Amino acid sequence: MAGAAGSSGMTKLCLFGPTGGVGSLVAEQALARDIDVRGAARDWPDDFGSDPQMERVTVDLLEGNLHPVVKGCDAVISTVGPGREPATLADPPPLYSLGTKRIIEAMRDTGVRRLVVISAAFVDRQASVPEWFRAASLPLSALFADMRRMERVLSGSADIAWTAARPGWLLDQPRTQDFEVSERDLPTGTLRTRRADLAQFLIDCATGTDWVGKTPFIARREADAFERPTALLEELRPN
Repeated sequence: MAGAAGSSGMTKLCLFGPTGGVGSLVAEQALARDIDVRGAARDWPDDFGSDPQMERVTVDLLEGNLHPVVKGCDAVISTVGPGREPATLADPPPLYSLGTKRIIEAMRDTGVRRLVVISAAFVDRQASVPEWFRAASLPLSALFADMRRMERVLSGSADIAWTAARPGWLLDQPRTQDFEVSERDLPTGTLRTRRADLAQFLIDCATGTDWVGKTPFIARREADAFERPTALLEELRPN
């Protein structure tokens, strides 16, 4: 299933992680849909583009005051994630679990209810993932464990209209809009998710009521050049 969710008349989006691979695409697509974006980042690159509809806020997700960041927004999307350095992957900061908990606390205090975050298909140990990929992704085990903790935080937040998107292994290719979404597992025959498609799905969820309280898988079939083991193993190498 693809396609946009029904619009809720959202005019302002709070986006954590706007400078990353997915977050920058969320900002770009949201602005193209005439949605004002308040981007929240710990650091802003000097060459980051500017847009009059894009408000920049500098804040530390794990230690800063998030109340003024989310206040006045219609929904929150979080695309935060740690770097790919081996030491960081072995012991990642709790950006998913603690970061999401802090976002939820700020949302409760400011009356914001809709939250959409990125998890991963691979947090589900029952997901249909090739065994060679599971073995190759072992260095990401601590990262996936923090995502599982995040999903438990969300499950205990019944007062928040949350969605945790579970993409496959991310891919930098143009948006297709023909991605598939499934509730219980990766769509049959899929392993990868285009960042641009994921960005669209996050916005679709944030502007509507589809997938509230759920962890939908999102992916699409890709060419063998993108899915063969040699290609993915190369991408799994730490930076």
